[in-house]
Amino acid sequence: MLPHSLRTPLATLLPVLMLGVAHPAMAHCDSMDVPVVQDAQRALSDNDVTPVLKWVLEEDEQAIRDAFEMVVAVRGESDAARQVADRYFFETLLRVHRESEGEAFTGLKPAGSVEPGIAAADRALEEGNVDHLAEEVAEAVRQGVEERFVEAYERRETAEESVEEGREYVGAYVQFTHFVEELDHFTSHGASHAYRENKEHGH
Repeated sequence: MLPHSLRTPLATLLPVLMLGVAHPAMAHCDSMDVPVVQDAQRALSDNDVTPVLKWVLEEDEQAIRDAFEMVVAVRGESDAARQVADRYFFETLLRVHRESEGEAFTGLKPAGSVEPGIAAADRALEEGNVDHLAEEVAEAVRQGVEERFVEAYERRETAEESVEEGREYVGAYVQFTHFVEELDHFTSHGASHAYRENKEHGH
Protein backbone atom coordinates (compact mmCIF):
# COMPACT_ATOMS: atom_id res chain seq x y z
CA MET A 1 0.00 0.00 0.00
CA LEU A 2 1.01 3.62 -0.36
CA PRO A 3 2.63 5.34 2.61
CA HIS A 4 0.18 6.26 5.36
CA SER A 5 1.08 9.91 4.87
CA LEU A 6 -0.73 9.86 1.51
CA ARG A 7 -4.05 8.59 2.83
CA THR A 8 -5.46 11.78 4.32
CA PRO A 9 -4.34 13.99 1.40
CA LEU A 10 -5.94 11.55 -1.01
CA ALA A 11 -9.16 11.62 0.96
CA THR A 12 -9.28 15.41 1.09
CA LEU A 13 -8.35 15.70 -2.58
CA LEU A 14 -11.17 13.50 -3.84
CA PRO A 15 -14.07 15.97 -3.53
CA VAL A 16 -12.05 18.59 -5.39
CA LEU A 17 -11.21 16.17 -8.18
CA MET A 18 -14.81 15.10 -8.44
CA LEU A 19 -15.93 18.66 -8.94
CA GLY A 20 -13.17 19.33 -11.45
CA VAL A 21 -12.11 22.33 -9.38
CA ALA A 22 -8.52 23.46 -9.69
CA HIS A 23 -7.93 25.44 -6.53
CA PRO A 24 -4.67 27.45 -6.66
CA ALA A 25 -3.24 25.29 -3.88
CA MET A 26 -3.84 22.26 -6.06
CA ALA A 27 -2.35 23.56 -9.28
CA HIS A 28 -0.52 20.29 -9.67
CA CYS A 29 1.06 21.14 -13.02
CA ASP A 30 2.91 24.19 -11.70
CA SER A 31 5.80 22.55 -9.84
CA MET A 32 9.38 22.13 -11.02
CA ASP A 33 9.18 18.35 -10.69
CA VAL A 34 6.06 17.68 -12.76
CA PRO A 35 6.22 15.93 -16.16
CA VAL A 36 5.53 19.17 -18.05
CA VAL A 37 8.70 20.80 -16.72
CA GLN A 38 10.70 17.59 -17.01
CA ASP A 39 9.83 17.44 -20.70
CA ALA A 40 10.75 21.12 -21.03
CA GLN A 41 14.15 20.46 -19.46
CA ARG A 42 14.69 17.58 -21.87
CA ALA A 43 13.66 19.74 -24.81
CA LEU A 44 16.17 22.42 -23.87
CA SER A 45 18.91 19.88 -23.20
CA ASP A 46 18.37 18.21 -26.59
CA ASN A 47 17.61 21.45 -28.43
CA ASP A 48 14.37 19.90 -29.66
CA VAL A 49 10.98 21.40 -28.81
CA THR A 50 9.05 18.27 -29.78
CA PRO A 51 8.72 16.69 -26.28
CA VAL A 52 6.71 19.63 -24.93
CA LEU A 53 4.26 20.07 -27.81
CA LYS A 54 1.98 17.35 -26.50
CA TRP A 55 1.22 19.54 -23.47
CA VAL A 56 -0.41 22.30 -25.55
CA LEU A 57 -3.24 22.52 -28.02
CA GLU A 58 -2.52 22.70 -31.74
CA GLU A 59 -3.46 26.36 -31.93
CA ASP A 60 -0.92 27.19 -29.20
CA GLU A 61 1.93 25.22 -30.74
CA GLN A 62 3.46 28.13 -32.65
CA ALA A 63 3.60 30.30 -29.54
CA ILE A 64 5.58 27.58 -27.76
CA ARG A 65 7.86 27.10 -30.75
CA ASP A 66 8.55 30.85 -30.82
CA ALA A 67 9.26 30.95 -27.09
CA PHE A 68 11.58 27.95 -27.42
CA GLU A 69 13.56 29.52 -30.27
CA MET A 70 13.95 32.77 -28.34
CA VAL A 71 15.15 30.94 -25.23
CA VAL A 72 17.61 28.78 -27.14
CA ALA A 73 19.04 31.90 -28.78
CA VAL A 74 19.94 33.57 -25.47
CA ARG A 75 20.48 30.79 -22.93
CA GLY A 76 24.10 30.21 -24.04
CA GLU A 77 25.21 33.76 -23.22
CA SER A 78 25.87 33.04 -19.54
CA ASP A 79 24.74 30.91 -16.62
CA ALA A 80 22.50 33.72 -15.44
CA ALA A 81 20.99 34.08 -18.90
CA ARG A 82 20.37 30.35 -19.08
CA GLN A 83 18.61 30.29 -15.71
CA VAL A 84 16.39 33.23 -16.57
CA ALA A 85 15.65 31.93 -20.07
CA ASP A 86 14.87 28.41 -18.86
CA ARG A 87 12.51 29.69 -16.20
CA TYR A 88 10.78 31.87 -18.76
CA PHE A 89 10.22 28.85 -20.98
CA PHE A 90 8.94 26.71 -18.10
CA GLU A 91 6.51 29.41 -17.04
CA THR A 92 5.33 30.10 -20.58
CA LEU A 93 4.72 26.41 -21.23
CA LEU A 94 2.92 25.93 -17.92
CA ARG A 95 0.75 29.00 -18.45
CA VAL A 96 -0.33 27.89 -21.93
CA HIS A 97 -0.92 24.33 -20.72
CA ARG A 98 -2.99 25.50 -17.77
CA GLU A 99 -5.05 27.78 -20.02
CA SER A 100 -5.81 24.78 -22.24
CA GLU A 101 -7.32 23.15 -19.13
CA GLY A 102 -9.39 26.25 -18.48
CA GLU A 103 -7.33 27.13 -15.40
CA ALA A 104 -5.11 30.03 -14.43
CA PHE A 105 -1.36 29.74 -13.98
CA THR A 106 -0.46 30.90 -10.47
CA GLY A 107 3.31 30.77 -10.72
CA LEU A 108 6.09 28.20 -10.84
CA LYS A 109 6.39 26.30 -7.56
CA PRO A 110 9.55 24.65 -6.19
CA ALA A 111 10.11 20.91 -6.53
CA GLY A 112 8.26 18.91 -3.90
CA SER A 113 5.14 21.08 -3.88
CA VAL A 114 3.01 18.71 -5.97
CA GLU A 115 -0.16 17.54 -4.23
CA PRO A 116 0.36 14.04 -2.73
CA GLY A 117 -2.46 12.51 -4.75
CA ILE A 118 -1.05 13.83 -8.02
CA ALA A 119 2.45 12.71 -7.05
CA ALA A 120 1.08 9.23 -6.42
CA ALA A 121 -0.64 9.23 -9.82
CA ASP A 122 2.61 10.29 -11.51
CA ARG A 123 4.52 7.52 -9.72
CA ALA A 124 1.94 4.96 -10.80
CA LEU A 125 2.48 5.98 -14.42
CA GLU A 126 6.25 5.83 -14.04
CA GLU A 127 6.10 2.40 -12.40
CA GLY A 128 3.43 1.03 -14.74
CA ASN A 129 1.30 -0.20 -11.84
CA VAL A 130 -1.86 1.47 -10.53
CA ASP A 131 -2.99 -1.24 -8.09
CA HIS A 132 -1.79 0.44 -4.88
CA LEU A 133 -3.06 3.84 -5.92
CA ALA A 134 -6.47 2.44 -6.88
CA GLU A 135 -6.73 0.70 -3.50
CA GLU A 136 -5.91 3.89 -1.62
CA VAL A 137 -8.38 5.97 -3.62
CA ALA A 138 -11.12 3.34 -3.23
CA GLU A 139 -10.55 3.25 0.51
CA ALA A 140 -10.62 7.05 0.70
CA VAL A 141 -13.93 7.11 -1.18
CA ARG A 142 -15.42 4.41 1.04
CA GLN A 143 -14.32 6.23 4.17
CA GLY A 144 -15.74 9.51 2.90
CA VAL A 145 -19.12 7.95 2.09
CA GLU A 146 -19.34 6.06 5.37
CA GLU A 147 -18.44 9.06 7.53
CA ARG A 148 -21.02 11.28 5.87
CA PHE A 149 -23.65 8.54 5.97
CA VAL A 150 -23.19 7.91 9.68
CA GLU A 151 -23.40 11.62 10.45
CA ALA A 152 -26.56 12.07 8.36
CA TYR A 153 -28.22 8.92 9.71
CA GLU A 154 -27.59 9.84 13.33
CA ARG A 155 -28.84 13.39 12.79
CA ARG A 156 -31.93 12.02 11.03
CA GLU A 157 -32.91 10.08 14.15
CA THR A 158 -33.24 13.31 16.16
CA ALA A 159 -34.27 15.69 13.36
CA GLU A 160 -37.85 16.13 14.64
CA GLU A 161 -36.91 16.91 18.23
CA SER A 162 -36.32 20.61 17.55
CA VAL A 163 -35.75 23.07 14.73
CA GLU A 164 -32.08 23.23 15.68
CA GLU A 165 -31.75 19.44 15.51
CA GLY A 166 -33.57 19.49 12.19
CA ARG A 167 -31.16 22.02 10.76
CA GLU A 168 -28.20 19.96 11.90
CA TYR A 169 -29.71 17.00 10.08
CA VAL A 170 -30.22 19.04 6.92
CA GLY A 171 -26.58 20.14 7.03
CA ALA A 172 -25.40 16.53 7.35
CA TYR A 173 -27.89 15.42 4.68
CA VAL A 174 -26.53 17.99 2.23
CA GLN A 175 -22.94 16.93 2.91
CA PHE A 176 -23.77 13.25 2.39
CA THR A 177 -25.93 13.57 -0.72
CA HIS A 178 -23.67 16.11 -2.42
CA PHE A 179 -20.62 13.95 -1.79
CA VAL A 180 -22.37 10.97 -3.41
CA GLU A 181 -23.58 13.19 -6.23
CA GLU A 182 -20.02 14.36 -6.85
CA LEU A 183 -18.81 10.77 -6.87
CA ASP A 184 -21.48 9.82 -9.39
CA HIS A 185 -20.65 12.79 -11.60
CA PHE A 186 -16.94 12.06 -11.45
CA THR A 187 -17.28 8.37 -12.27
CA SER A 188 -19.76 9.10 -15.05
CA HIS A 189 -18.14 12.12 -16.64
CA GLY A 190 -14.57 12.32 -15.37
CA ALA A 191 -12.73 15.36 -14.08
CA SER A 192 -12.81 18.87 -15.57
CA HIS A 193 -13.94 18.81 -19.19
CA ALA A 194 -12.24 22.07 -20.09
CA TYR A 195 -9.27 20.48 -21.82
CA ARG A 196 -11.34 18.04 -23.86
CA GLU A 197 -13.93 20.66 -24.74
CA ASN A 198 -11.20 23.03 -25.92
CA LYS A 199 -9.82 20.32 -28.18
CA GLU A 200 -13.23 19.40 -29.54
CA HIS A 201 -14.26 23.00 -30.26
CA GLY A 202 -10.87 24.31 -31.26
CA HIS A 203 -10.71 26.92 -28.49
